[in-house]
Amino acid sequence: MTTTFYSEESANRRNSFLLALIVVAFLGVFGYIVGYVVGYGSGGGDPVLWGIGALAIAIAIGILSALGSYYGGDQLVLASSHAQEVNPTQAPGLFNVVQEMSIAAGVPMPKVYIIDDPSPNAFATGRDPQHSSIAVTTGLLQKMTREELQGVIGHEMSHVRNYDIRFTLIVGVLVGSIALLAQLFLRYTFWFGGGRSRDNERGGGGGFAAILLVIGIILAILAPIFSALVQMAVSRQREYLADASSVQLTRNPHGLESALAKLAMDGESLHSANGATQHLYIVNPLKKLGGGSALFSTHPPIVDRINRLRELTGDSPLPPNAISQLSGLE
Repeated sequence: MTTTFYSEESANRRNSFLLALIVVAFLGVFGYIVGYVVGYGSGGGDPVLWGIGALAIAIAIGILSALGSYYGGDQLVLASSHAQEVNPTQAPGLFNVVQEMSIAAGVPMPKVYIIDDPSPNAFATGRDPQHSSIAVTTGLLQKMTREELQGVIGHEMSHVRNYDIRFTLIVGVLVGSIALLAQLFLRYTFWFGGGRSRDNERGGGGGFAAILLVIGIILAILAPIFSALVQMAVSRQREYLADASSVQLTRNPHGLESALAKLAMDGESLHSANGATQHLYIVNPLKKLGGGSALFSTHPPIVDRINRLRELTGDSPLPPNAISQLSGLE
C-alpha cells in the first residue's frame, strides 16, 4: 500500500512523543533511586521522602536547563557553527527559496544564515516559528540545483513548522540532565559507599536500600548510553517526519530525493560541526565513510530516507547498484 506524507507525519509525531516521555520517566525514576539511597545513607529522615524530593529536583533541573537553552541555545549553535546572517541583496536566490517555503508552510520568514564551508549541508534552529533561523553552507548553494535546494529548504522549514527545533532542544537538555545526575551519583557511591555503613546504625533492614543502590549504580553506568540512544532515535524520527513534510511543501519528492543522494555522495566533513550539533543538520556533517552501527547514528540511513520518499509517489525502491553506492555514506 502506498504511504502518504500524512501517515508519515502522524506516525513520527507519535513515536517522537513516546520517546520523549521515556526520557522524562527515566529521569524521574533515576532521580527517585538516587534520593532514596542518599537519604538512607545519611540517616537524616525517611528515604522515601528523600526519593520523592530528588525526583522533583531532577525534573526541575531538567526544566530549568531547558528554559536556559530555550532563550539562548539557537544563538550559541549559530555562533559555534560560524554562521553569518545575510540579507536578500547578498543571497537573492536563497532568500527567494526560503520565502517560497515559508509561505507554503504558513510560518514567518526565518532569519537566513550562510556558513562558509564547501561541504553541502543545512540546519534550522530557534525556539518557535516566530524566532527561527535557517543556515546553509556555501557548498550547498554551489552544488544543488534550484529544485534540490527547494527540497532541502522545505525539509528545514518543516523542522520549524513542526516545532522540531524546540523538541530536539528540550530532549537534548533532558538527556544532559540524566548524564549529570548519573555522574553525581557515581561520585557519591565512590566517596561515601552509598550509605552501606549506616545499615548497622539503623538496626539492619538495609536490604531494599542495597538493592536500589545496585540498581542505581547500574543505571548510572548505562544512563548516558541509554539517553544517547533515545536522543538519536528521536532525531531519526524527526528527520523522517521532515522529509515527508518537505514533500507536502514542495509537492515534489524528486527534488529532495536527488538532494539526499547528492549529499550522501559528497564525502567532505563540515569543519564547524561537532558532536553537540551534528543532529541538527539534514545529513550527518561528520562524514565517516565506511559506515558504522545505525544504532548510534543521529540520522536515518540515506537509503531508507530515499525509499520512503519513493513510496510516497508509488515508485519502486532503489535498485541494488544504487543502494551499494549510497550505503554507509550518510
